[in-house]
Amino acid sequence: MTARLRPDVLARYGSRNIPRYTSYPTAPHFRPAPDDKLVRQWLAGVPTNRPVSLYVHIPFCRSMCWYCGCHTTVTRRDAPVERYLATLAREIAMVTEALPGRIRVSHLHFGGGTPTLMAPEQFRALMEQLRSAFDFLPDAEVAIEIDPRTLEPEMVEALADSGVNRASLGVQSFDPVVQRAINRVQSFAETKLAVERLRGAEIEAINFDLIYGLPHQTVESCVETVAQAVALKPNRLAVFGYAHVPSFKLHQRKIDSEALPDGEQRLAQAQAIAGALVGAGYAAIGLDHFAAPGDSLAVAAAEGGLHRNFQGYTTDACETLIGFGASAIGRLPAGFVQNAVLIPDYQKRIAEGRLASTKQCPVSADDRRRAAVIERIMCDYRVDLAGAAELADEARLEPLVRDGLIRRHGEVIEVLPEARPLVRAVAAAFDAYLDEGAGRHARAV
Repeated sequence: MTARLRPDVLARYGSRNIPRYTSYPTAPHFRPAPDDKLVRQWLAGVPTNRPVSLYVHIPFCRSMCWYCGCHTTVTRRDAPVERYLATLAREIAMVTEALPGRIRVSHLHFGGGTPTLMAPEQFRALMEQLRSAFDFLPDAEVAIEIDPRTLEPEMVEALADSGVNRASLGVQSFDPVVQRAINRVQSFAETKLAVERLRGAEIEAINFDLIYGLPHQTVESCVETVAQAVALKPNRLAVFGYAHVPSFKLHQRKIDSEALPDGEQRLAQAQAIAGALVGAGYAAIGLDHFAAPGDSLAVAAAEGGLHRNFQGYTTDACETLIGFGASAIGRLPAGFVQNAVLIPDYQKRIAEGRLASTKQCPVSADDRRRAAVIERIMCDYRVDLAGAAELADEARLEPLVRDGLIRRHGEVIEVLPEARPLVRAVAAAFDAYLDEGAGRHARAV
C-alpha cells in the first residue's frame, strides 16, 4: 500500500518526532500549576447531566521492561503499594467533594504499571469506593491493563466480581530473542492461560498490545507474533511503534540502539503486522488499532463515531475524563490537568490536603476547533474544514499535497491510502504548538 511513497518522502516525514495526538494541546505543553485553586474551579464546573470517564493509575511493576515509556516504579514489596492505595483513596474522596454533585460514569480504565499487582481484596475495596462515589451506568465499560505473567486466579475472580468487562494484555512480541532484549520474557503459554482464566470468569472482551520497532525484531518475527496472537482470538489489538527516548526514560539505555530497526524496516514491520491482522479478519481502525468484526470499536469506525483519547482509539465520547493517581492526566471542560508524576510528590500533596495536580492547560476556543480537526484526521483520515478553513496553514499543507500525503477537494482534506502510516504528520499541520525538536515525542513511523 505504501510502496508508492518515495523513499525521500518516507525518510523526511517518518523520522520526525511528532505527537501521537491522544490529546490536544499535547502533554509537553501543559504548564506548572501554582496551586490547586483553578483545578478546583474546573472540577466544580463539570456538568452533572452528562456521563464522564475515569482513569486510575497504578504506577508499580514487579520488574522493569526496558522498552517501557510509562510512569512506573519497580517494587518487590507490598508496603509501597498499600501506602499508595491509601493515598489514592484520599484523593478520590477529595476530588468527589470538589465536584458539583454525583456524576454518572460510562468508562473506567485502570492503567499502569501493572494494576493487577494489587491484592484481590485491595482491588475490591478500590472498586467499592469508586462505585460509592459515582453512579456507574448499567453498560459502563470497566477495563484494566494486565501483565499475564503475574495474573493469579484469585485476582481474576476479584476482577469479575467487581464488574471488570474488558482486559488489555501486554504481549509486545512472542519472539524470545526480542523478549530477552527488552527484559520481558513472556511465553505464549502464559498469555494463553491468562486469556483462558479471564474468559472462564466471563470477562470476554480481550485486548492485546503489540509493538514493532523493537531490538532484533524482523518482519518475519512480527508476522509470527501475529499468528500466535490471533490464535487466542483477542477482540482488539493495538499495534504501537517503539519510541526510543533514552534521555527521557533512562532504563531504555539498556537497549542496544544498534539492534533497533531503521525507519524503512519499522514501516515494513508495521505494514506486515497490519496485513497479517487484516488477512486474519480484523478491521483496521485508525493508525494502529484492529478490531474483530462486530466489536464496538469496528462499528464506531464504520459509522463515523470513532474517538481518540489517552488510551488510543476508543468508543468513549465523554467530554470529561477524571484522572486519579500519580501522573494521571484528566480532561475537564475548561482544560487539561496532570497529577504529580513522582509518587512521593503525589503523596505529599494529598497528605497536605491539596489536590494532586501540578500541571494544567486551559483550553481555548481555537484549541477546541483544532482538536476536533486533528481527531477526525486521526480517526477518519479525512476532515471537512467547512467553517474552519482559517485553520488551514497553506505553508504546511502544500508540501503534504506535493509529497503525495494528502488530496484536497475544496475544504475537504483526505489522507491518501499509501500515506496513512504518516497520518500524524498530516495532523501536525493543524498543531499550533508543535515543536518538531521536542525529544518527548515519538517518531512518526
